[in-house]
Amino acid sequence: MNQTTQMHSIAKAMIDTAMIDRGDCWFTPYYTDGFVARLQERGLIEFTIAGHGHRARAATYLAEHHLNVDDGGTLHTYDLILTCSDLVVPKNVRGRKVILVQEGMTDPENFFFYAAKYLGFPRYLASTSTFGLSHAYVRMCVASVGYRDHFVKKGVARETIAVTGIPNFDNCLEFAKTPFDHKDYVLVATSDARETLKYENRKKFIYHCLDIAAGRTLVFKLHPNENIERGIREIQKYAPNAHVYHSCPINHMIAHCDALVTRFSTVVYIGIALGKQVYSEFDLESLHRMAPIQNGGTSAQNIADVCFEVLDRHDLLIPVVAKLPAYRTYLHRQRSASRTRSTEA
Repeated sequence: MNQTTQMHSIAKAMIDTAMIDRGDCWFTPYYTDGFVARLQERGLIEFTIAGHGHRARAATYLAEHHLNVDDGGTLHTYDLILTCSDLVVPKNVRGRKVILVQEGMTDPENFFFYAAKYLGFPRYLASTSTFGLSHAYVRMCVASVGYRDHFVKKGVARETIAVTGIPNFDNCLEFAKTPFDHKDYVLVATSDARETLKYENRKKFIYHCLDIAAGRTLVFKLHPNENIERGIREIQKYAPNAHVYHSCPINHMIAHCDALVTRFSTVVYIGIALGKQVYSEFDLESLHRMAPIQNGGTSAQNIADVCFEVLDRHDLLIPVVAKLPAYRTYLHRQRSASRTRSTEA
């Protein structure tokens, strides 16, 4: 839903600018093709955004907001494509003007990250740690200068990155306007590590949260992608006095808490923006450096401006395939063209 609402915000900004008609904006739940599509059909990747459950929730949102839906992008030939994920780049998207928008925090780098980057393993095996490494886009819109530098270190070309801020995380003060049931509490945002095939000792984590709370009220908000029944059962066993929430927004919970505990969750940035005491398995200094820009909710318009710039430019060289050698060729062509333009000028 975070990706869906971000895309909707950007589309509204483009329409409000009166540079594009509502009827020209079309949406699709995240889709795949090839081998991954076969896994999807068999329900084997339900823990991903291409799973049937997440796609159904996205479709419901699109219907409720009366948005144009083109599932799989097959109805039209589009001048511009926006997406929040490039872990899979469908064939009908490749070689097009694509703008990649950062959704939130990326996963830590592990063996699969390096295997994908250097050995050609599928990027989706490394989850969001390989965000941006398809290089199958003409622009990447990111949350902050810190994230720009982060992606450049991973191998993304600096000239393709626009620091715009990202919708949903650029106006955190708004979240305090919504009341919450509790006060003076420690909020725990759990992770979907186990659902995405990573290790987590949930018992140890819960005891860690109890130590941080030190007698204060403890509130758990389960990750939308995790096994809810198992999560509730574990919390009731090891922290029986804690309150457990799921299938609801977390933003206003963060706005009213004393402290926020996470492992690898983007919501830690909301806590940072609101000046909360935060706990994370990421380095806190790095988190503060990469925290999304707080620009009063104008990120969608900033991204819309990038969209219009890309639409207006006819000299952009578009990557043909999402592989590193091809990307190097693409960069060489871009730089050669830039030098030629400079010489002519």
